[in-house]
Amino acid sequence: METHLTGRRVTPSILATVPSALGWIALVGTGRILRQLTFGHASPKAAIRALDPQLLENARPGAWNRSLVRRLHAYGCGTAVDFRDVRVDLRRLTEFQRRVVHHCRRIPYGKTLTYGQLAAKAGFPRAARAVGNCMAANRVPLIIPCHRVVRSDGHAGPFSAPGGTRMKQRLLAIEARQLPPPSGSLPRND
Repeated sequence: METHLTGRRVTPSILATVPSALGWIALVGTGRILRQLTFGHASPKAAIRALDPQLLENARPGAWNRSLVRRLHAYGCGTAVDFRDVRVDLRRLTEFQRRVVHHCRRIPYGKTLTYGQLAAKAGFPRAARAVGNCMAANRVPLIIPCHRVVRSDGHAGPFSAPGGTRMKQRLLAIEARQLPPPSGSLPRND
């Protein structure tokens, strides 16, 4: 379905909500481009409320990018997944933010960088605080793995997803393959 807007063809955005091991996820995508992602919510309605209202104005509910949804499920269950091929909307970012995001996306699964290290890789060695602000404003967490950026003392630091620092620690534990067994399961005595 396409709509016409001032003589230009515009592909409508799709809003998808899916359950995962990391809580409810909401995605907004246009064509093959991910515009926003939120996760860690207790319900689909909570996930949708966390999205930018302006994106929701032109979004219709539906299935979007089933391949990405499968990969997000696998990631939440502890499978090493590389999201660097996922196209994301970076139009609203400054050149500084684009460089930070570019280098953040290159942090390998299971690895971390400090805010200062990421600033240096982006060409701004004294901009650790600005890198932190860029990560806090990340509209596509997991895809742009801001959880892999930690404080210089090695602590996880803040995280804007539901659960805050605990969620960030959980993601880092998943990637370190140190995820505790699901609640209610008994440890094995092998």
